[in-house]
Amino acid sequence: MNKTTNNYTEKDLDFLLSPAAIRQSAEAIFDLTKNGKTHFTYHPEKFDGVVDYVLEVIKDNYPTLDIPFHSRWGHFRVGGFNRVLDLDSKLKNADSLEVARTKLDLAITSVLLDAGAGAEWKYNEANSGKSFNRSEGLGVASFYLFMGGNLSDAGKLQATATGLQNLTREKLSDAFQVSPSNPLIGVDGRLMLLRNLGNTIADKKDLFPGGRPGNLVDYLNTRYGKNFTGPQLLRAVLDGLGEIWPGRVRVAGVNLGDIWPYEKVPGGLAAFHKLSQWMTYSLCEPLMEAGFNITDVDKLTGLAEYRNGGLLLDRGLITMTDAKLLDVAHKPESEVLIEWRGLTIALLDRIGADVQKKLNKSSTEFPLAKVLEGGTWWAGRKAALALRADSSPPLKIDSDGTVF
Repeated sequence: MNKTTNNYTEKDLDFLLSPAAIRQSAEAIFDLTKNGKTHFTYHPEKFDGVVDYVLEVIKDNYPTLDIPFHSRWGHFRVGGFNRVLDLDSKLKNADSLEVARTKLDLAITSVLLDAGAGAEWKYNEANSGKSFNRSEGLGVASFYLFMGGNLSDAGKLQATATGLQNLTREKLSDAFQVSPSNPLIGVDGRLMLLRNLGNTIADKKDLFPGGRPGNLVDYLNTRYGKNFTGPQLLRAVLDGLGEIWPGRVRVAGVNLGDIWPYEKVPGGLAAFHKLSQWMTYSLCEPLMEAGFNITDVDKLTGLAEYRNGGLLLDRGLITMTDAKLLDVAHKPESEVLIEWRGLTIALLDRIGADVQKKLNKSSTEFPLAKVLEGGTWWAGRKAALALRADSSPPLKIDSDGTVF
């Protein structure tokens, strides 16, 4: 799909590249569903039970409610091993901005490698002797890919434009331990994203002045100083990385990324920006460590991906109007997946608000990023495992490794 839309103009880009666009299309899909005009049925009588289930998971995972943002950094610490300490020790003589650049190099590349791995793949970690699959396995594998200097043209602890452009399929497959008996979904899609990242860094010297993904720190520092908002950080991510996505919708020559034609919503486009928001959440920790103050993080949305969406289906908050659709694989541009993702955003907002209310927390104290990390993502995994031994999503996804 490579579609230019005439419904929007350059003036509309500020809206399309914002959380407001995500919520607009999500709320429209929610209203359509309540009126029987999507492939899903909403069951409001199940809502309180889902909130209680999420609260139970939150209290099990984080009894003190000291919850970090939902981000990639949790995966670097999975299995009781804080791998970030190794990175920190290697950066102990660097100044705070260089530390931030390096951590953004790691986070940005790792998030781009985070689309669904499939049920069969796993990563065997030599240092711990443990195996990790799905997002945690991808996180650990991408950590070692970076730490080995594989994303730098000089073998350094960096990602560079040239290093990313020259990354080979063999090197990526080797780092992720891919083999016929350990297949990883979307290897070529992941490789394309990293190579495209190298190209866009080389092209956009205003956003990446030093030729590294982490130079986004310098752009933010120049434009905003030490204070900016979550939506402003998201916009920097979208402006910087929009061109890496394959053949998507364009407005005024700009690739919109995770936005899809869907004629039933206002303007005919449904926005999600899932990986870009996941990346935005993942950049907050190193930026805050470097002394940046990020406000309005609660203005960002939930993530339209299969764990959060799976929670809604597996706990019966939504059901398929035609159960046969559960037996076939759906592409990201299909109406079924667009509707599922829209419902995920709309209902995460409502679940998050109810969780905040029951915990007596404000949205500033306990933003959706904490509800996701503490509860809904893990609740989605728990619900999946209770129903399917491989904890696969309830809907089959035909993914190319660049969306989910």
